Amino acid sequence: MRKAISAEQAAAMVPDGASVMVGGFMGVGSPHRVLAALVARGARGLTVIGNDTSRAGHGIGVLIDAGCVARCIVSHIGLNPVTQQKLIAGEMEVELVPQGTLAERIRAGGAGLGGVLTPTGIGTVVQDGKQVVTIDGRDFLLEKPLRADVALLHCYEADYYANLTYRLTAQNFNPLMAMAADLVIAEPDEVVPIGVIPPDHVRTPGVLVTHLVKRPH
Repeated sequence: MRKAISAEQAAAMVPDGASVMVGGFMGVGSPHRVLAALVARGARGLTVIGNDTSRAGHGIGVLIDAGCVARCIVSHIGLNPVTQQKLIAGEMEVELVPQGTLAERIRAGGAGLGGVLTPTGIGTVVQDGKQVVTIDGRDFLLEKPLRADVALLHCYEADYYANLTYRLTAQNFNPLMAMAADLVIAEPDEVVPIGVIPPDHVRTPGVLVTHLVKRPH
C-alpha cells in the first residue's frame, strides 16, 4: 500500500536546479496540481524535459510564466509565445529535439541503452556537434539517452500499489518517463482498490512509482 502525499509535498521533493520530466501533450496528461504547487513554492533553475511547453498559463506553460525554468528540452514551442520571448531574450535555453527522437531518447534512458541511432536530422542543423555512424552505407545520428532527477506524471487511474493507467494522448510520454527518472511522482484522477485495474491494462507498474499524489476533495 502507498500513502498518498499532497501536491505541496510533491513539489517540495523537486529541488531547485533539478532535471524534471513532465508528462503530457499540450497539457493533456500533465500533472496540473503538482505544477501549480511548484509555481507556488517558487521553484527555480529547473531543466524541464517534455513534449512541448504547452501554452501560457497551462501545463508546462505555468512553469515558464513563473520563471521556474532555466532550460527545456522539448519537441516544439510554437504555441507558447512566452517561451519564445524568453528564448530570444536569453532568459532561458531551449533544446529542440524532433518528437520521435525525443521519445526514443527517453525510452533509451529508461532502458539503460547507450543511445539511439536515427536518420532524422542528417544534413540539417540537428546534426551539428553530434556523432555520425554509418551502417550499410547509410548515415545515422547518435542521439544520447535522457534521464531526469524527477518525473512528474498524470494518470487516469492508480490503485493502492501505484499501478497506473492512462487515457488517450496521456499515453505518449508518461509511460516512458516513468522508466527514466530517479524519483517518480504520479498524480491520478482516480484511486481504486487493488484488483479493479485488470493486469493487462496497467501501463506503468507500481514498482516504478515512488509517490502518488492525493486526489482533491
